[in-house]
Amino acid sequence: MVLVNPNTSTDTTAMMTAIARRALGHALPVRGVTAARGPGMLTDPAALRAAAPEVLAAGLEAASAGGCAALLVGAFGDPGVAALRAAVDVPVVGIGEAALREAAADGTPFGIATTTPLLAAAITGHVTALGLADRYTGLRLTTGDPEHLSADPALLLDRLERAVLACVERDGARAVVIGGGPLGEAAEELRSRCAVRIVSPIPAACRAIVRLLSG
Repeated sequence: MVLVNPNTSTDTTAMMTAIARRALGHALPVRGVTAARGPGMLTDPAALRAAAPEVLAAGLEAASAGGCAALLVGAFGDPGVAALRAAVDVPVVGIGEAALREAAADGTPFGIATTTPLLAAAITGHVTALGLADRYTGLRLTTGDPEHLSADPALLLDRLERAVLACVERDGARAVVIGGGPLGEAAEELRSRCAVRIVSPIPAACRAIVRLLSG
């Protein structure tokens, strides 16, 4: 499997690839690739749109090189996923769609905790497009600049935990998605800190890929 990181941070690529490898174990080898151009973090709609052609190019290159059983797109807005699905013969899974569908399974009320206020409308639109709005309890945002938070893991974890609690206590969520590929390590940590079910997008996408390959 090839994990495509839609932002240009190689550190983020390495982190997400490590999470995917842990999630998959021996089921599937994982190779990470990084977008050639763009920002180090996707924090607004323009960056999300600009990432789509970079994801398509990286995914096409990975698929044509051979040895690629599936493609995982590691941004919560799933940039380039639809175009990749139309262009390649292997399964393509975006972490956003996979996490949202997993959280909403069996009619579970779910919320999203994330760090990117400028993407709030796009995230809600994605939920609606997937037909999950009837189970969606809402979005809770951290306070502070997203890039600053990402550079301070302890602060990021604290702010995300507060957002998760708001999803549960104020909105009635029974599952909370941590909305972002770069938030992968924090999502893993929150699973042991929070009483509510935390859905970490990268492992959710890995589970979706395994189902597709075995179906």
